[in-house]
Amino acid sequence: MQNELNIVGIQSDLAWENPAKNLTFFEQKINTLSKNTDLVVLPEMFTSGFTMNPKKVAEKMDGKSISWMLKMATENNFAICGSLVISEQGNFYNRLVFIHPSGKIETYNKRHSFTLAAEDKVYTSGTEKLIVNYKGWKICPLICYDLRFPIWARNTQNYDLLIFVANWPTIRIKAWCTLLKARAIENMTYVIGVNRTGKDANNYEYTGNSLVVNFFGEETSKLKNNEVGVIKSSLVKTDQDYNRKKMGFLNDKDTFKIML
Repeated sequence: MQNELNIVGIQSDLAWENPAKNLTFFEQKINTLSKNTDLVVLPEMFTSGFTMNPKKVAEKMDGKSISWMLKMATENNFAICGSLVISEQGNFYNRLVFIHPSGKIETYNKRHSFTLAAEDKVYTSGTEKLIVNYKGWKICPLICYDLRFPIWARNTQNYDLLIFVANWPTIRIKAWCTLLKARAIENMTYVIGVNRTGKDANNYEYTGNSLVVNFFGEETSKLKNNEVGVIKSSLVKTDQDYNRKKMGFLNDKDTFKIML
């Protein structure tokens, strides 16, 4: 078990429906990272922006973007994750892909479709959460709109880190910051939220506000409004374990069953 996990989130002004340009940008940022990086987190739909035109950018699991992620993970000896548009068995998915340094691939399909943008009309929703075991840490990766649904994010699996990748617009950015902290507090877990900046083809503006918060909901790292760059934080598992045991809040959580 590795007690300290060094995580990085990359906040970008995503090029609209242009995977090649986006991958070039992220690779340039990755090339500047320190050698002790353990995990790199990219935004939601990091190859395209939040598009409802999946036919233009969708890839297979053996496509160029997954191959690029594999290359980044194995050559740099870190894990990398982010969501992108995947085509599979006649369906389109907003799929988070988590790739280990060993090349092992794990996936999570976004559970909550953003109906305000008709995402539910275009993409097939997922039905299962993913808990990644990485360097002794249990990690739960979720996507954007999932942040508004605390039951889905509830820490019933004793995870150590909750990840949210997003294209969360400026008009609702207060909710983004507030809910990231709420998820951390109620689940007594580290949380990293990685958002995008810029303006997309639908004229929606994004200010980013990517941040890392600890198990008390305290900010440990944050990017400024509209800043293109990286967010870094070192998470300490024994600190979180100690406070969970001391407070005992998770022992008192309600039991429930999610009906899909």
